[in-house]
Amino acid sequence: MRLTSFLRFFLGILVGLSAFCIINAEDPYRYFTWTVTYGTISPLGVPQQAILINGQFPGPTIEAVTNDNIVVDVINKLDEPFLITWNGIKQRKSVWQDGVLGTNCPIPPNTRWRYKFQTKDQIGTFSYFPSTKFHRAAGGFGGFNVAHRSVIAVPYPIPTEEFTVLVSDWYKTSHKALQQKLDSGIPLPLPDALLINGLHGSATFSGQKGKTYKFRISNVGIATSINFRIQGHTMTLVEVEGAHTLQEVYESLDVHPGQSVAVLVTLHGSVKDYFIVASSRFTKPILTTTGILRYAGSSIKAAGPLPIGPTYHIHWSMKQARAIRLNLTANAARPNPQGSFHYGTIPIVRTLVLANTAAKIGGKLRYAVNKISYVDPVTPLKLADWFNIPGVFNLNSIKDTPTPGPASLGVSVIGTALHDFVEVVFQNTEPSLQSWHLDGNSFYIVGYGSGNWTPDMRRRYNLADAVPRHTVQVYPYGWSAMLVSLDNKGMWNLRSAIWARRYLGQQLYIRVWNDEKSFFTENNIPQNALFCGKAHH
Repeated sequence: MRLTSFLRFFLGILVGLSAFCIINAEDPYRYFTWTVTYGTISPLGVPQQAILINGQFPGPTIEAVTNDNIVVDVINKLDEPFLITWNGIKQRKSVWQDGVLGTNCPIPPNTRWRYKFQTKDQIGTFSYFPSTKFHRAAGGFGGFNVAHRSVIAVPYPIPTEEFTVLVSDWYKTSHKALQQKLDSGIPLPLPDALLINGLHGSATFSGQKGKTYKFRISNVGIATSINFRIQGHTMTLVEVEGAHTLQEVYESLDVHPGQSVAVLVTLHGSVKDYFIVASSRFTKPILTTTGILRYAGSSIKAAGPLPIGPTYHIHWSMKQARAIRLNLTANAARPNPQGSFHYGTIPIVRTLVLANTAAKIGGKLRYAVNKISYVDPVTPLKLADWFNIPGVFNLNSIKDTPTPGPASLGVSVIGTALHDFVEVVFQNTEPSLQSWHLDGNSFYIVGYGSGNWTPDMRRRYNLADAVPRHTVQVYPYGWSAMLVSLDNKGMWNLRSAIWARRYLGQQLYIRVWNDEKSFFTENNIPQNALFCGKAHH
């Protein structure tokens, strides 16, 4: 009897200790040290200066798991201040790590700074790149993949291997010369070429016949939409920017600037090499680059013709975009089904209609949103907000809808409350495709259309199975509509993913705020925060 009582007591202590450990266990840490330098590369046969990370172009791929803590020490060996932003990583409660000039002072030359953030409740295919000046045109970009936890099921068989595919447009001209051109008010020409993983025509991916592989494809270019396809193979779409999709089969897929997708490809062909093709969309002339899919044991080189892809064909692209739907029964990062969030039933508290325009201000080309062309203040908005520093920005300095009159320079900040459910309509008034990205959040893309948006367009919204993503394309002279639950407190950059437009003012910030300081909604300013402008230690 005494032995039985002792065993019960001992087991009770073990259970209690186990519960304590589970509650207090911290998620794994992954540490990286990145030295950012200039280096010489020749992707187009011409030596040119590029931005390298640890001597690599593109930079190293981050491979993480849901809820991992990511620690990246960035050593800036450039001659200019520098920041990296994490495209699609939501930075839950941690806007301090977002890596844009509205949230962070840049890392000075010959210094180091530590990013520390968590891939909280995320899975998916993402990327990173420089956000300062025009550095992004010189490299410094890479892949950022977040795998699911082992306890969470995925809605497809685990592939044999994964490949990270970074497609970028590329100029032979240096990033400083491109920046000087923009500073002079001159628009950039068409890029010189497309690259796959920093290579023009030679990126190679190898696999075995009969096996299935996941290709994580990101458009890390600064201007150009691309169409991606693989000779003799189809692609099954399984994920878009952290959301599992219905598994439709495609011969080719459009991926616009800043966007990412993941596809499954089964190697069912003869043992030989096949062309992987990326070509530009909506450009004249069409830019094309190739890579190689090589079957193990192949001795036969890839041969033409290349698989045909769409060129202009706006309606084709819009139709494909509308067909991408959310898998409502699948899990994402958490065990609850993706369809359990019924976004279509939530009342909208505010509607923003944001129109992009090209304008001359002071005789030079600028890009504006609702007639305001954004200019970064010397003090980051988040620091000014945190320390109540006056004279940096005013809330709602940009109107909710397009206004007549000339464009002007300004610091555009839209004020919202934490948990507001907002409708945002992007209105494209120009003949070129636009691509819009929102930091800190995912939004449901509920509609695409041509012409001017009106409230009647809401009858065409997809309120059941739209895909949440962080970057959306807006077709020429058209509109795209999204619904977003602003449940991440912070100062979040809403920007053009077409970098010349962003550089010349096509961006703004959304302040998501409440008057309660709580670790449950927002982390404190980190101890290693950099200060600049009006913000001082």
